[in-house]
Amino acid sequence: MPSPGELAALGTAGAWTCSSLAFAAAAERIGSLSLNLIRIGIALIWLTVIATITRGLPLPTDASAHTWLYLTLSGAVGFVLGDLCFFRALIEIGPRLTMLIQTTTPIFAAAISWVALGEGLSPRGLIGLVLVVAGVAWAVSARRGTTTMRRPGRGVLLALGGALGQAGGLILTKHGLGDYPPIAGNQIRALAALVGFAIVLTASRWWPHFRRGVRDGRAMAFAATGATLGPFIGVTLSLYAVSHAKAGVAAALMSTPPVMILPYVWWRGEQVGAAGVLGALTAVAGVALLVT
Repeated sequence: MPSPGELAALGTAGAWTCSSLAFAAAAERIGSLSLNLIRIGIALIWLTVIATITRGLPLPTDASAHTWLYLTLSGAVGFVLGDLCFFRALIEIGPRLTMLIQTTTPIFAAAISWVALGEGLSPRGLIGLVLVVAGVAWAVSARRGTTTMRRPGRGVLLALGGALGQAGGLILTKHGLGDYPPIAGNQIRALAALVGFAIVLTASRWWPHFRRGVRDGRAMAFAATGATLGPFIGVTLSLYAVSHAKAGVAAALMSTPPVMILPYVWWRGEQVGAAGVLGALTAVAGVALLVT
């Protein structure tokens, strides 16, 4: 019988899977740039609600300058650069392959830690790295069946860029968060991302498209669903999971979205094939070795 913490970890993976599907549907309607600003705004509202309830402080006014600096950089790298690539990849190659390629995030994080912090990988971690690379390559190079992709090569590069951005954001968060509450830390990252996306929209003259996107009721419903499932329910369950289950077990269970999404893509009529399934399972097994 799974423990409450392990069930929370599986719930986290399910919430992240569903949020990615909702975001993919919204991005198809209003574009990835508009979606990013909308979802960060909604997520920030939820984070503020949680912080007010759990800390009694609606904003992270008690954070040190060190925390603000590194978490602001984390928001810029992880949320702005990483998520710009990730959400564009959802449009280009679909949620299944995008989420699968995201399993390379621990590899990029390990590489950055090795170069910047001198942190090496254990033999177990090296085996996990090989499995992730092999699993992703296996699934991506497999015959695509009935899947329609706009620009698969560009989509794969964007998904890898998203994973690299997420990895950089994780390293910066680790360096800046310390003992500071994670919810409040995420508020700082979200505030930085909100400013960053506003700058990007201004520089690209995207505000007219953004205003049209806000008036798209279906897109807003998808965006609100994704932002609620991911930053609110997903983050809350993940915090419960890591505090009520072994960290390695929780991390491994939370890395299963590439497998959880398979029933959905089959239901949609996508012919994944044995290589796609085995590649996803191999990559998830590799992540489990990397994080445990």
